[in-house]
Amino acid sequence: MIISLVGYRGTGKSLLAGMLAQRLHARAVDSDRVIEERAGCSIAEIFARSGEAEFRRLEAEAIAELCGHDGLIIATGGGAILNADTRKRLQQAGPVIWLTAEVSEIARRMRSDETSAASRPALTDLNFEEEIRSLLEQREPLYRDVSDFEVATTNRDPESLVDEILSRINGTAAKDDAQ
Repeated sequence: MIISLVGYRGTGKSLLAGMLAQRLHARAVDSDRVIEERAGCSIAEIFARSGEAEFRRLEAEAIAELCGHDGLIIATGGGAILNADTRKRLQQAGPVIWLTAEVSEIARRMRSDETSAASRPALTDLNFEEEIRSLLEQREPLYRDVSDFEVATTNRDPESLVDEILSRINGTAAKDDAQ
């Protein structure tokens, strides 16, 4: 089984993927890290050199490959859900959990993560929080469509989030088995 975490940057995908992997004796994989390792440069550099379309192609390719393995917890990039084939692959691979957070919390987390600002480009000409609001508004229907359930991460202890995710996955599996 593969568990995929989707959501905007700063919602806790990478952190929770690692924690879930520990609990489940699985392997956590951050799709953005896979892309950077293969490209030999940061996501910001990929955008600068080749543009967003090329990055999205590399992203879809990496996720397609990851979905071919078992026992993974995948932390996807925030925009991975923009590709319809990627959404379908994630759904077919196993449970997809949509992590959410309030805009102010996302902005706070992103500002406090020095690596995020250096390695990830701005995607619009809007100011920081307006970009977050705008992209969330565009992406929310796709996150909702691809996910099995949503987990709000604002002001939540990571351990309690992992407990909730595992409980809900087990509840979803039990419901699926009963049908």
